[in-house]
Amino acid sequence: MNLGSKFQSLVPSEGSKTISSGNDFGCRGKFISSGFILDRGNKVSQVRTQKGLQDGDNATGKEETITNFKGFFEIVYDIQRQKKECEGERGMNQTEVRDDLQQVAEAVSASCSIMLNKLDINSDRVNGLSFHPKKPWILFSLHSGVIQIWDYRLRTMIRRFVQHEGPVRGVHFHNSRPLFVSGGDDYKITVWNYNTDISLFTLLGHLDRLRTVQFHHENPWIVSASDDQTIRIWNWQSQTCISVLTGHSHYAMCASFHPKEYLVVSASSDHTVRVWDITSLGNKTSSPADDTIVNYVLEGHDRGVNCASFHPTLPLIVSASDDQQIKLWRMNETKAWEVVDTLRGHSNNISSVVFHPKQDMIVSSSEDKRICVWDATKRTKIHTYLCERFRTWVLAVHPEINLVAAGHDSGMAVFSFERERPAFSFSGDSLFYAKDGFLRYYEYSTQRDSQVIPIQRPDSRRLNQNARTLSYSPTENAVLICSDLDGGSYELYIIPKNKVGRGDIVQDAKKGTCGSAVFITHNRFAVLEKSTGGKEVLVKNLKNEVIEKSWLPVPTDGIFYAGTENLLCRSEDKLVMFDLQQRLVLGELQTPFVKYVVWSADMESVALLSKHSIVIASKKLVLHCTLHETVRVKSGAWDDNGVFIYTTLNHIKYCLPNGESGIIRSLDVPIYITKMSGSTISCLDRDGKIRAITINATQYLFKLSLLRKRYGHVMSMLNNSPLCGQATIAYLQQKGFPEAALHFAEDERIRFNLALESGNLSSAVTSATQINEKDHWYRLGVEALRQGNSEIVEFAYQQTKNFEKLSFLYLITGNLDKLSKLMKIAEVENNVMSQFHSALYLGDVEERVKILENAGHLPLAYITASVHGLKDIAERLATELGDNVPVLPEGKTPSLLMPPSPVMCGGDWPLIRAMNGISESAARGGAVDGVVIDGMEIIDIDAILEEAEGENVEHGEYVLVAKPSELDTPKVSANARSGMPVKRELRRRRSKF
Repeated sequence: MNLGSKFQSLVPSEGSKTISSGNDFGCRGKFISSGFILDRGNKVSQVRTQKGLQDGDNATGKEETITNFKGFFEIVYDIQRQKKECEGERGMNQTEVRDDLQQVAEAVSASCSIMLNKLDINSDRVNGLSFHPKKPWILFSLHSGVIQIWDYRLRTMIRRFVQHEGPVRGVHFHNSRPLFVSGGDDYKITVWNYNTDISLFTLLGHLDRLRTVQFHHENPWIVSASDDQTIRIWNWQSQTCISVLTGHSHYAMCASFHPKEYLVVSASSDHTVRVWDITSLGNKTSSPADDTIVNYVLEGHDRGVNCASFHPTLPLIVSASDDQQIKLWRMNETKAWEVVDTLRGHSNNISSVVFHPKQDMIVSSSEDKRICVWDATKRTKIHTYLCERFRTWVLAVHPEINLVAAGHDSGMAVFSFERERPAFSFSGDSLFYAKDGFLRYYEYSTQRDSQVIPIQRPDSRRLNQNARTLSYSPTENAVLICSDLDGGSYELYIIPKNKVGRGDIVQDAKKGTCGSAVFITHNRFAVLEKSTGGKEVLVKNLKNEVIEKSWLPVPTDGIFYAGTENLLCRSEDKLVMFDLQQRLVLGELQTPFVKYVVWSADMESVALLSKHSIVIASKKLVLHCTLHETVRVKSGAWDDNGVFIYTTLNHIKYCLPNGESGIIRSLDVPIYITKMSGSTISCLDRDGKIRAITINATQYLFKLSLLRKRYGHVMSMLNNSPLCGQATIAYLQQKGFPEAALHFAEDERIRFNLALESGNLSSAVTSATQINEKDHWYRLGVEALRQGNSEIVEFAYQQTKNFEKLSFLYLITGNLDKLSKLMKIAEVENNVMSQFHSALYLGDVEERVKILENAGHLPLAYITASVHGLKDIAERLATELGDNVPVLPEGKTPSLLMPPSPVMCGGDWPLIRAMNGISESAARGGAVDGVVIDGMEIIDIDAILEEAEGENVEHGEYVLVAKPSELDTPKVSANARSGMPVKRELRRRRSKF
């Protein structure tokens, strides 16, 4: 007996499969078949249920765990020997067991990645499922009564709804409106708006729990099935029941509309499937109607029918029953009949069955913890997935893309059966890619697409056996295709150049097994040998002959092209560049698990694509930068400027050489970039269709020009490109180019901040005048003082009425006339301290004595007058003081304290003249002589004093600065400057880039 035959249920045609490496859905990391449980890492458990074993080892389900493969085959040998002895036959020897277990391991490996997990949710039991037709959303209802919406791309919950009392068994999205409907064990049908998170209304009428609910694809109808043995059709706009379909004699388990015709199919526990004609309802809007008729009653199941559904395009119905059978029914205008073949394979009640909308398959789930995939044409089983821990209750298929959802006892999962990324390779103007089991050729210049040669066996119905990778040698016109067929294999095709694109080529491919295979020269390719555990690579010629063997420096599970005679070897946590000719390691880089490698055209840079990250490195694997994404990275290509353009599930993005990234545009569906040419992206979609997408590259080319110090190009883009918005402003400001950012800003507050940061006082004054807030004038004064622009400092201090700083400014600039006038303004304003400070700065003793006398400080006034020789004033004050005259010290020589004379009187501080920056020149039309400040007018102090004397107003009524209705625009002094120009700033900050 061959033990390999004992494990045939492990292969894809009959096997059972679960989650593997976090990407697959099933029984949480275990394969179960023929009494053995094979865990990840060759960990094996064996359930000893055979009769005739030792006493005590009966069928109790006792589990024995073996942690290595050697222990596994020893136990298999022992079991088989004892079993054969009981049957009177010779037992297997260990060599036979070992050889057969190698076959088992290869079969398991071949089936490890069939069901590809997109989302896995742990929750209460899931009873209802529905895909949104346009958004990447899955709607599901729980046995606890909670309803949730999840984004299966981002793996995040979008909405949560709670209102039903008890389990909710049916949910469905509306085809075009932001609505969904739910039905539960509380006999209620509720219509929800998922944008507002509220229930709009509830439909009442059923007398028992609801099983399923569904919207009609065109009319405002809802169909519901209930345990009250009826199917009801509701008009959700008028919120009334328009028809009650009666006839079932037991629970109505399921009801659904036909996707195109006015038909309803229902399944019942009375063992029947019924097809109802509802054409007459097209004329009914509100009142109940009894004129719906039963077209067909389909009898054939031996027990209750749990599910029935229409084929999306063909006149077929599929039904699933507690009799563990799936039946196909064909119908025409007059009758319906059962297709001869019945699908058998489940060992318990079948809970759900659906047609796959994109492939000729049927998917079913059962309480036997299995999900089965069937060939709808041949009516044979393609694959079986076993879920060890839970029963699966409901299935849903996406109407447009290759996704299936399954609800089970412990939650739900969204998955696909096959990888959707097409295998492709391009060189120059040619693209070879795999689609629908054929190798196809596309010419970019002529946009000619043609079929070249079949690459899939016609009778192959295994899942996920399409081409995984494709390597192309343009010199020899040879194509090397790798797939998961037979546990990993390659096919080599040499296409005559005069027949490329004709589609009539027929040739037998040169084949072999491999872990992966790539061309390393024009006429040689490298094959990763599986039998050595990824430690050896074979170099073969185009005749498929081994011409060289080489041991790899690390255990390798994948190889990639890295230049002539060079390979990138992927191990668990790193990538190694290996020279096959010299047998040397050229470089090594720690990376996440690399799925794809994309080289630049000059082979100087490489992008290493992982599931959620991108590593950019040099040709010697020197790390440049690493990007991390929250969603999956799908593909990428280098553009002509050395920018890496890549796609995620929902975006086209860019990555600059320094690691900066950004979004170019959003995507409705994922694409796979094949080539970048200017601003055009050539790509393949999930259906293998070639598309061309034009992108706006202005944003990342602008950033690239700044990065590479191409300032002439920057100037051209500033003047001619439609760059605008807060993102551009923030980027320029972040990178140290506020003057360039000022070119885009329109908001005055933003312009003011940018002007201060860049030292552009002209723009700052203009913006401050428009804003006219004290804080902005204060900040302007600080910056103008830092630059030594006394006129703008004076203007800012006047606007804020800051007498102290203004008087000190007049002092240090030697402007004593204005200081004297400011003292008189302070007197008018009754600002004693400011008036006294100004008198001190001016050395005006008489004014100081006057201020002290008016303030009531007669002793201080007397001392000041006496010390400074003002005898007449001192005698007058002494008379007023009487006996309180202060006694002055004798022998002291009085002297008048005067502030030192300023070194520079008037004008601005001398500064080194700098050339105007690029954006400054553009903004002012190239003007370089002087700085014109719109809206700035230095206050005429003489006019204020004359007004005060003429009107004789009381103290406190004057406003120091009164903004005129029409402001002049005087020029600042010749020494003024508007800050450091951008060109100089760029030169100064080059080190940052």
